[in-house]
Amino acid sequence: MTIVFVREQLRAPLTLALLVTLPFLFVVAAAGVLGEFADALGGSLLADAATSLGAGWSAAFVAGTLGFFQVNSARDADRRLSIAGTGPLRVAVARIGASVALALLAAGAAYIALALKVDIAHPWHTGAAIIGYALVYLGLGAVVGCVVRGQLEGSLTVAFIFLLDVFSGPGMTEGDGSPLSISRSAADVLIAAAIGNGSPGRDWVELVAWAGGALIVALGAFAFTARGRT
Repeated sequence: MTIVFVREQLRAPLTLALLVTLPFLFVVAAAGVLGEFADALGGSLLADAATSLGAGWSAAFVAGTLGFFQVNSARDADRRLSIAGTGPLRVAVARIGASVALALLAAGAAYIALALKVDIAHPWHTGAAIIGYALVYLGLGAVVGCVVRGQLEGSLTVAFIFLLDVFSGPGMTEGDGSPLSISRSAADVLIAAAIGNGSPGRDWVELVAWAGGALIVALGAFAFTARGRT
């Protein structure tokens, strides 16, 4: 069932456009803009760090958008599957599997775009951080899809939270960024990797905790929307 859900999403032209074009736009076109905004806000992003953050943000935005539509557009279909005997938990597990697969595709596209633009100093650290971005925003998108029924309103909600997160995160403001930034742990690891440094164990623990928590939240959102009406 997970494979069916993945195919369902990939058949949509918008999904393919997001997966293919957004990573390159963020990495190639938006890196310089991010650096300029960081300077204006008192941040300290270097060129490679800004480019790397562009890759992280592209994976985050694509995964968050796909997470939202996974929940929102399939709400009624998932309830019918649940009532037919599949059960909400099985439907939710299949949905989360499909969503994680799509998030990994988004992260992979962002990583490839970054590799074409700069020499990646720490490939594994960079890849892990970009995946962290994608998984955190997958959880966010699923929660928004669970709460907001309108597709326009939900898409704008995801975009609004995304923009707040971008301009309050590490490197974009003075200090270490806002503690309310949901992608702060991923940004810390990604920025360190971009300037050729490793990350302390605490940053990795926080990254795993945020990514794992986001997956648990997403699973709960899928299970909640798949419950049959009483």
